[in-house]
Amino acid sequence: MGNLGMDLNRFILEEESKHPKATGSLTQALVSIENAVKVIASHVRRAGLVDILGKIGKTNIQGEEVQKLDEFSNEVLIEYLSSSGQFYGLASEELDKPIYPQEGKDGKYVIAFDPLDGSSNIDVNVSIGTIFSIHKRIGDGEENFLQEGYKQVAVGYVVYGSSTMFILSTGNGVNGFTYDPSVGMFLLSHPNIKLPEKGKIYSINEANSHKWTNEKLIDYINTLKSEGYTSRYIGSMVADVHRTLIKGGIFGYPADKKNKNGKLRLLYEASPMSFLIEQAGGLATDGRNRILDIKPTDIHQRTPVFLGSKKEINQLLEFIN
Repeated sequence: MGNLGMDLNRFILEEESKHPKATGSLTQALVSIENAVKVIASHVRRAGLVDILGKIGKTNIQGEEVQKLDEFSNEVLIEYLSSSGQFYGLASEELDKPIYPQEGKDGKYVIAFDPLDGSSNIDVNVSIGTIFSIHKRIGDGEENFLQEGYKQVAVGYVVYGSSTMFILSTGNGVNGFTYDPSVGMFLLSHPNIKLPEKGKIYSINEANSHKWTNEKLIDYINTLKSEGYTSRYIGSMVADVHRTLIKGGIFGYPADKKNKNGKLRLLYEASPMSFLIEQAGGLATDGRNRILDIKPTDIHQRTPVFLGSKKEINQLLEFIN
């Protein structure tokens, strides 16, 4: 485990040194992500001062209106990840199909990412973020991205809020790094993050409760209320999961009558966040199955999501099943 104040690059190198057969490829891949999100963070901080807020007049593959900062973040990540030469393929939530950069033709990894999660909150200055998921390359096409979540080799997210934080796991626990703009580095501020066994907060959009397909979920939420839980829901998955990771409790985005298969994307959101939660000692489920055991059949597959502390997730499963 790294020492407080250790910079992210050094931390990654020390993690690599624990694996004698490591080639440095994953280290270079993670550094390219770090460099990209620094650029995105600088633009997020200046978003109200430059013409990068608002919508651009088109929708993405998910049918969502694209924000200017969304598109910018997507372009920055594609540029930095491609030029690193470490990624054979890139899949973005914003794009219909994966990209296979020429620079990465010999790359060992593929990456799926949500360039700017919670982008509908951009104009009102609510925390937003970038999520990424890395798998080993196993073939030449889309099958690289259709792997179970437990096979991820590195996952993380960056939350752009009151401070910019980089949360990372390479399968050996979860660590958080806070960006210090005075030195231009992410410094270890939250080593070996562990979820409390039980929290005091539930995070779910109750305004949709009349549309939930499992009515027992309402009974579960009412039980949490009777036990003294408080509700906190931001509407930005990065922000809501970040709070859950730090303070415990439960985050949920269930299926409903409009989104019968759930709304959150398995590759870009549910799988990497579930990996982080489990690495920190929590649990993640779609209501029936462990999310990390689900084998995707489509790169834009959606799923219901419930993740958080063990007490709350186990109690949820007892209620809804």
